[in-house]
Amino acid sequence: MPPPGVCLNILEVRNKENGFGSISKPEKFFNQDYQQLTEYCITRGLRYIDNRFPPDKNSIGYGILSPSDMNNVTWLRPAKIVPNPSFIVQGISRFDFGQGILGNCWFLASLGALTFQTDIFKQVVPVEQTFDKNYCGLFHFRFWRFGQWVDVVIDDKLPTVNGRLIFARAKYQNEFWPALLEKAYAKVCGSYTDMNAGSPAEALMDFTGGVHMHIKLSDPGLDLWNLMARAGHSGSLMSCGTHQGETPANNILPNGIVQGHAYTVTGVKELMSQGKPAKLVRLWNPWGKGEWKGDWSDRSPLWKTVSAEDHEMYLSVYDNGEFWMTLEDFCKFYVDLDICCLCPNFLDGQSSCHWKKTSYEGKWVSGITAGGCINNKDSFWTNPQYRFKIDHGYSETVGEKNMLLSLMQKPHKRNRHLFQNLHIGFAVFEVTDQFPASFFNSHAPVAQTKTYMNAREVMEFFMLKPAEYLVVPSTFSVNKTGSFLLTIMFKGEAHGQYPSVTVTLKSRLKKTLLFRAVYSL
Repeated sequence: MPPPGVCLNILEVRNKENGFGSISKPEKFFNQDYQQLTEYCITRGLRYIDNRFPPDKNSIGYGILSPSDMNNVTWLRPAKIVPNPSFIVQGISRFDFGQGILGNCWFLASLGALTFQTDIFKQVVPVEQTFDKNYCGLFHFRFWRFGQWVDVVIDDKLPTVNGRLIFARAKYQNEFWPALLEKAYAKVCGSYTDMNAGSPAEALMDFTGGVHMHIKLSDPGLDLWNLMARAGHSGSLMSCGTHQGETPANNILPNGIVQGHAYTVTGVKELMSQGKPAKLVRLWNPWGKGEWKGDWSDRSPLWKTVSAEDHEMYLSVYDNGEFWMTLEDFCKFYVDLDICCLCPNFLDGQSSCHWKKTSYEGKWVSGITAGGCINNKDSFWTNPQYRFKIDHGYSETVGEKNMLLSLMQKPHKRNRHLFQNLHIGFAVFEVTDQFPASFFNSHAPVAQTKTYMNAREVMEFFMLKPAEYLVVPSTFSVNKTGSFLLTIMFKGEAHGQYPSVTVTLKSRLKKTLLFRAVYSL
């Protein structure tokens, strides 16, 4: 009889083949069925209470509120907060909401980006939900979590103090989709406190299940302006973060920029100013206020140098958290840029997607399949290995890519903050049909991650010629147990296989460790 783990793996594969875990057939988070629970509550005239994320102190978590403030929290349904609650008021916009006392700017900055893409937004937020017909205090939302979509059910009791929401709140007091969406994501994370501090890339991926690209603005290594322009034109979601100050506090600089803070990229535009092109980036602060005060800010005299048409179309003088700045200042005052899309067609400016994706789940098991990075020459070969073949898509044009590799580690803890990310990375080797056990003694990787990072995901774009390859995902250190999701995307035709290949490694390559920035307020 096969071990239970093997049976579970077979069931997972079969479920995926039948579409379970897709956006059309999401898995039921905690096995809670939205339709069944709705019918149960309506037929019995009940208001739903979620026993898996109950309205109590544990769902808020500890560390955000003082004990005295926690005692003042009252969980109220929207109808107890305002007379006529609505799910959505006058459409969807980044200006619909503002951040509360929770340090989840990374989540709200990503949500601001999501509001630009109506189709994707509707996948995450079922917009037909209402406080009128068939209302029973029950709502649901969908998130992509480590390879599959999940449907998350919540009740609509929200934490308040003196009748006011303490976390995300809407511009219109009777609009509640932002607060309810935040609550659903808090349930996924384990508590509201578990949403404190993070990277925008995490929420961008959970909103889309798409392709993520991370760019260090100090050394973008590519034509950043054209990349951002193409990404914006293709409907990609973009967020960014500022430099962390000397303390964890989010200090506001004299120029208006908040340190250690996440922002949404809401626009990219080239305008003519005094006969010269000005490359401008528009950003939004999820606080809903607080703006840049330098060149091209709302009250900058530079706006007098553009045409009347551009002045009317692009300048908005409101303290709503949104502002323009030059690309040069953007790279100076911001650390990194995250781009997330359903398909990386923006890389070459194509309107249709010619990329194909395949994903594999795997594990590093201490003493068995956790061989560490390539520096560990006696154990590297024990890591999980995946073989694939590229037939087409090769080009010698500078900057073009035909392959993306993404390695995402999966948590084994219920609460997000209890899981410590491992430093992870991967190496790609060109192989033949038959190769000896001493293969790694004389073969260096043809592609690899630049660094090992303690991020949820590491990814790289490559240009690989037609051949067969072996990708080896690993942790930096030996004997670190963890689960992962490996995603391989090919431009053109390619074939992925899952056989594990056993080899022996000897290498003197050095690898370095990097820590991924998180944004907390």
